[in-house]
Amino acid sequence: MEKNEEYYKNLDKRTNEYKEWKKAQTDLQPHEPKPSEGLGDTLEKVFKATKIDKLVKFVMGEDCGCDERKKKLNERFAYSKKPECLTEEEYNWLDNFFGKNPQSIKPSEQKEARVIHKRIFKYEEGTCDGCVRSMMNNLKTVYEAYK
Repeated sequence: MEKNEEYYKNLDKRTNEYKEWKKAQTDLQPHEPKPSEGLGDTLEKVFKATKIDKLVKFVMGEDCGCDERKKKLNERFAYSKKPECLTEEEYNWLDNFFGKNPQSIKPSEQKEARVIHKRIFKYEEGTCDGCVRSMMNNLKTVYEAYK
């Protein structure tokens, strides 16, 4: 029997002969790993390298929610946070706010800052003190880039 591609595709996937052929096929194909866009991509690579992904799929099934988590982690912890440009109205609001050199933020100001932050960074910060501080630091960094 001629050992062509059809022969190997019909082999039991658990045999060494099939595994060696499959490895040879993938070794022939050039592949550049896609650079990670964020934490989600990095964790996916780690989980694949350590075979944790196989365990999770075995226990949780094929649709384990990994893709959604990866997307959310990439959005929240992107390696290249490129914010959108501020509108004139947003810049004026930030200029007025940071011009007062505030030591605290009122709920109404926090609400407006949250709207600006969500639009330019494409994710929403939490509401705890540390999250609000992080949000305002992000906005101040963008604001100061306009000065």
